[in-house]
Order: sequence, then C-alpha cells, then structure tokens
Amino acid sequence: MKKIGIIGGGQLGKMMILDGKRLDTWFSILDPTEHCPAHSIADKHIVADFEDVDAILRLAEDVDVVTYEFEHISVKALQILEQEGHKVYPSSETLLHIQNKLVQKRWLAQHQIPVPAFLPVESLEDIYAAGEQLSYPLILKTCTGGYDGKGNAVIPDREAAPQAYEALGAGKLPLMVEECVDFEKEVSILACGSANGEMSVFPVAENVHKNSILDETTVPARISEATAQEAMEVAKACLHAFKACGMLCMELFVTRQGHILVNELAPRPHNSGHYTIEGCYTSQFEQHVRAILGMPLGNPGLIRPTAMKNLIGDHTAQAELLGLEEAYRFPNAKIHIYGKEVVKPGRKMGHITATGETLEEALAEARGAHDALRFR
Repeated sequence: MKKIGIIGGGQLGKMMILDGKRLDTWFSILDPTEHCPAHSIADKHIVADFEDVDAILRLAEDVDVVTYEFEHISVKALQILEQEGHKVYPSSETLLHIQNKLVQKRWLAQHQIPVPAFLPVESLEDIYAAGEQLSYPLILKTCTGGYDGKGNAVIPDREAAPQAYEALGAGKLPLMVEECVDFEKEVSILACGSANGEMSVFPVAENVHKNSILDETTVPARISEATAQEAMEVAKACLHAFKACGMLCMELFVTRQGHILVNELAPRPHNSGHYTIEGCYTSQFEQHVRAILGMPLGNPGLIRPTAMKNLIGDHTAQAELLGLEEAYRFPNAKIHIYGKEVVKPGRKMGHITATGETLEEALAEARGAHDALRFR
C-alpha cells in the first residue's frame, strides 16, 4: 500500500484523498484545524501549524511521498525533508519559484513565457514611477500570501496610490505592481508532470469571477482553436520551467488580440479544475496522485461539455446545508460539500458540477442546483 502525506487538510486535500482511496492509498494530513474538511477521511491527522518543521518531519516519516494542497507553507521545511531523503512533490525548488509572485513573474519572463508588464515596489515613489512607465490603472499586489483577490488593490490613477499602498501594508510586506490588462476573458489550464517524466494537459477552462472569487467555470472555453493551442504550449512551457511534478494550474488572460498572458500559477490542484471530477476521463486529483507516485498518467480529455459553480458563503453561521433534495431534481448535477464547520462571507463551502450535451445545458443544470442550495 502506498502512503501519501498532505500538508493541508482543506477541500483540495479531501478530494485528493477521495480519489486516492480508489487506489487503496493511505493518507496522513497535517492541518492546524482539528475538524478540517479532510479530517473525517484521512487515515491520520497531525494537528499542527503549517510552519511547524518538526511536525512536517513527523508527517514525512509515515509516508512514501509528501505533497501539499496550498502554497503558503515553509519552503525551508520542504528543503529539510528533501535533504533527509524524503520525496516531496512538487519539489521545494518548484515552490521556491512560485510562492513569491515577483519571483514567479521574473522566472516566467526569464523563460520567455508571456506575462503582463510588472515592477517591484519598495516605496510609494516606486508606484508613481510605475505609473509613468506602465500608465494607469495599475494592480498593486502583495508578493506572498494573497488569494481570491486578497492582497490586491487597483490603482486607477496617481491620486489613489497612497491609499492602495497603505491598504497593503505600506511596505511591511513585499509588493509588486502590474499593468492592468484589458483582457477579453479569463481562462485557466491544468497541466501535470509525473515523477516518471510523463506530461499531460487538460482542456482550457473559461472562468468568471465575482468579487475576485471564482464563480463559474465552463469547459471547453469559448476561444479560438489558435488561442487554445497557444494556451497548451504555454502550459507545457510552464511545466518545464518550474520542473513541476504533480498538478500545475495556470491562470491566464486572453487578450483582445486572442493571445495568452500568464496571470498566476499554483503548484497543486485548483478550484478551476474541479470540473475534471465529472467532466474528464481522469480528474485533476487522481492525476496528481498518479503523478507523485510515479504511476502512468490518465487521459485528461473532456468527456462532454461541463460547468462548475462555486457555493460561496454570504454570511457567518454554523454550516447547516438546506435544499439538497430540491437541488438533486437537476439530474445531471453533482454536489460537493466540503464539510467546513462555519460559513463565512466569501468562503468556498462547496461546488456543483454538471455535464450536458451543450455548455448551455450544463450551465443551466449547475445554476439550477446552486440556486436551490443555501446555508441556514
């Protein structure tokens, strides 16, 4: 029996375990929350902080390979694991080049992968200089720790720069600035590299965000064949550049001219890849497990048009789901509830996936089931 250790016990870890259990894989998780989503199905749960190097070492001692479900963890801890002979996928080197967004962008640009124009920021004067060089509006970002729009601020003009700078810590955190891309749509693409050298790329997904949080994903993306092929080539280039083993998600902008720019990367399964569970021959979670265990990769192809809609909290309360029976009146809908104990505004509580003969049919099913669900 193969044994996998996961740093993180959120919904991504839970879905990884669900797919891995079909392969009779044993899982240990490390997460500071006692009743995190993956707790109920993990074989072992080490309750410890993500920066606790000793606890991460204990996790590694039980398993054949260590992976992680989010990137805001200690690179140093992963380096220590590797130095002691433990397998870690994606590697500490991959995470080192991705964890800091400025480092990530520089690495992408160094490998001739197209990105929006960007500059480092160490002072308010740097933002003013960027405004002169790149023109407004600008996007100010924290280099580490941001997700779902957190750690980002739009600077529409010079006068707004001081407020944005203060809002993101006034230099207490490393910052960068990017040009504001006039994009046609946002898409993402998932690619996977395996420990035995294989590579696979999933179809391009089209994403719609609300309040900077992913709301809906539809596949295939409604883009030209040339743009889709360009996205595929960018995905393969990113896998090579970051030497990624396991899933790698690339969030992309499609420009008005139909070209691809890389917005951000995540070295793990991703929210925009949840459609693969029902929509593809192999899900992103199974592919990740197969990759880090050195097994042959599965077929990433789309079975038929698929839509995914996130179930996002809009209030704070104990999580009690209502409307499940009504939601299942949409026969193609598959409902995934993550098992978080508390609902919070903007918190991802679950998702709904539906397939159909057409994208419109799939989206109607997913939206219908979504509208039937609510938390008390």
